[in-house]
Amino acid sequence: MSFGMLGCDFHCAYCQNWVTSQSLRDPNATAPPYRLLPKQFVELAIGQGARIVTSTYNEPLITSEWAVEIFKTARSAGLKTSYVSNGNGTPEVLAYIKPWVDLYKVDLKSFQDRNYRKLGGVLANVLDTIQRLYAMGFWLEIVTLVIPGFNDTKEELRDMAQFLAKISVDIPWHLTAFHQDYKMTEPENTSITTLLRAAEIGRNEGLNFVYAGNLPARVGNWENTYCPGCNELLIERSGFRVHRARITKEGKCPRCLRSIPGVWS
Repeated sequence: MSFGMLGCDFHCAYCQNWVTSQSLRDPNATAPPYRLLPKQFVELAIGQGARIVTSTYNEPLITSEWAVEIFKTARSAGLKTSYVSNGNGTPEVLAYIKPWVDLYKVDLKSFQDRNYRKLGGVLANVLDTIQRLYAMGFWLEIVTLVIPGFNDTKEELRDMAQFLAKISVDIPWHLTAFHQDYKMTEPENTSITTLLRAAEIGRNEGLNFVYAGNLPARVGNWENTYCPGCNELLIERSGFRVHRARITKEGKCPRCLRSIPGVWS
């Protein structure tokens, strides 16, 4: 479990994957794991000032019983709940977690099945899960890590954007830049040009909320949220900092009063 994410934009304050993976392999690599009851976990979250608790890494759907136990307690304490997932779901597990999950983020890693199979997944399963999540009423956001030579062609990015737009033009699509880290020293880091081109493709295909991430203050206005109706600046961001939030408490644009999709309470 990790804390984070609020409103229309899903972000983690830092990448915890290495810490999470290595702590079980080598307790001396990081702080050792320790047991927490759901009540203790929620008390810790509240004590840290969290407003949302999130189940993530590796695929949170495989530990949904555990997540639901914590989310029940978190909900009663007034916290929001969310999943950060690879999107490899089934109708049964999504129905099981639906009463207890407010927000759901899916990593759409590629739009080519051969790439998914290299990662041990199946593209069709992920696409089915994305469609099902939206149809079931989860608040859904999609993240694509744009990796040079893997999923960064104009054609593939356009296919992803078209798929999402057919479901709903209001699904936020976050395009993030790959960077070399730890033992992964190739390919090259994603360039600003590539990331901005990907964001433009999403906008050109009709998506209302497209974001470019991992390069704070270097991607122009692509970190911000604008009203799809009048183009009023609604949320101004730089990296993980929100500088201005102007959406009304009713979830509307302050200028044209258009309802802005998201979870704003």
